Amino acid sequence: MNFEIFELERNQSLFENKVDFNLSESGVHPLKLSEILTIEEQKEILDLELYYGCTNGTPGLRERVSEMYCDKISNDNILITSGSAEANFLSILTQLNYGDEIIYMVPNYLQIAHLSRSLGIKVNYLPLRQELNWQWNIDDLKKMVTSKTKMIVICNPNNPTGSIMENEVFDTVVSIAKDKNLWILSDEVYRGSELNGVECRSFAGATNRSIVNGGLSKAYSLPGLRIGWTIGPENYIQKAWSLHDYTVISIAFLSDWISCRILEKNRRKKILRRTKEHLNRNLKIIEKWSMDIPELSFTTPQAAAISFAKLNDPILSEDFVFSLRDKKSVLLTAGKWHGLEGYIRIGYGSPEDYVKSGLRRIKDFLSEK
Repeated sequence: MNFEIFELERNQSLFENKVDFNLSESGVHPLKLSEILTIEEQKEILDLELYYGCTNGTPGLRERVSEMYCDKISNDNILITSGSAEANFLSILTQLNYGDEIIYMVPNYLQIAHLSRSLGIKVNYLPLRQELNWQWNIDDLKKMVTSKTKMIVICNPNNPTGSIMENEVFDTVVSIAKDKNLWILSDEVYRGSELNGVECRSFAGATNRSIVNGGLSKAYSLPGLRIGWTIGPENYIQKAWSLHDYTVISIAFLSDWISCRILEKNRRKKILRRTKEHLNRNLKIIEKWSMDIPELSFTTPQAAAISFAKLNDPILSEDFVFSLRDKKSVLLTAGKWHGLEGYIRIGYGSPEDYVKSGLRRIKDFLSEK
């Protein structure tokens, strides 16, 4: 079996640690353990025996995750995974077969698209429309559903646009899925990074065939813990758990232990307040900077640490990103890698001075073209 190259991840992996300014990152600058654990907890962690832990995640951690969603979600509806990437992987491999068809939101983080095509699943792309503030056209969605459609795949809040699905679109997705007996797969790893501080609606429990994947890498600023989760009906969780036994077996014991503590409600809310404040400060930097950049057209994001900008010059997004990287040592991601040519993604979740310095180099690059 041949798997497609995951272009976005490969280009980030090759260069993110070599450039002076990595603005390809889509999360908020990571927290330190000393910032999220008490002194007593820091001492306690040094004396822990490093067991394998619970292969599906400890009951305590699954309970913490369930508290973040509706009353329909219990421990039995949750499997803890090694990041949301594993959650996405398990969702596709357990619910789709060769020859199935899915409706797929673009632009997007294309992990699921690459994986699906590699497995012989037909991916039917439905683009968000910038003129609709990066929403789906409901009529387009209705027309795309056929007798072969098995799943609607969503990223909400969206990567790379930072948009949040409007209620009318959300309700239409749920209605179609119920009527046609389709799976909904919603990547919600950016939930909690809303700029107004109000968590958006989740598809968790929206239908009896809804799968929601999330994690601590983005809104929670803890990518190094590699903690994710997949939420769905119990029969799905059992199938995903069976495949999980063949992949990582269990998540890291220390990551489970730490996550269980920092996802206590008050501490979780404190982390998300920090996220909101940081993103709103840095968004002002991007907005002020963009006023003097006619080569790019921006749409203000509603969530996440990313801005998706239209290239107003006739240049391919990949060529733009490679040239900027080689000439100014700044790394961005190309719209092509998100399924939409003619755009670039700029991450602004790093410390303020770092973001400002990277933006100055982009401005210099554009002025020298």
